[in-house]
Order: sequence, then structure tokens, then C-alpha cells
Amino acid sequence: MKEFVRLMKALSDPNRVKIITMLGVRELCVCELTALLGVAQPTVSKHLRILEDAGLVSFRKEGNWIIYRLNADQDQARTMLGLVGQWLGKAPEIEGLRQRLPEVQHLRRIVV
Repeated sequence: MKEFVRLMKALSDPNRVKIITMLGVRELCVCELTALLGVAQPTVSKHLRILEDAGLVSFRKEGNWIIYRLNADQDQARTMLGLVGQWLGKAPEIEGLRQRLPEVQHLRRIVV
């Protein structure tokens, strides 16, 4: 029960839902997510921590970068991520973010 509630709470914020849908397209660093969402870096980091605690995202280090990705290893997370994709896959807000992904791809090389 606790795992279910944690997962549902993690998905209860629009920015966190946007983050997981964007991570469903490709891995992203915090600076890329910040640019996409238009929110402050500490806010994005807080959302990522909540998603990580719920088992929805994981990360890897690449030099100075921390790159986030969906955590498809956990069955419950994989199921919920699939449902979110079905429900919101064609939502205009999500489509707009997907279209902007190429704009932020260069940020990992620029930001020091």
C-alpha cells in the first residue's frame, strides 16, 4: 500500500508528469529539464528526487553531468509509466514539450 501511495503522490504534480513523459523520449539532464519546463533548477531537482524516491526515475553520472532516465526495472513503475503515456501521449502540452526537445539538446555541452 505504501509503495502505491508514494507512486501516486509522485504523479500528482503536473511538472513531474511532464518530466516523466519527456524522459520517456530520451535521457535528460537537469539543465535540459529546467529549460523545457521553465522552472528553477532547485524545483526541477526536487521533482526529480520525488520521482526517484517513488522508483520512477534513475540516474547515471557522465563526467560532471547527472543524466536522468525512466526506471523501467520496477514492474509497478513500468505499468504506471505506460498508463501515463496512453493517457497523455497526445496532450497538446506534452506534444509542445516534445517538439522543443531538440532546442535543449545542446545545453549539456554549453553549461559548465
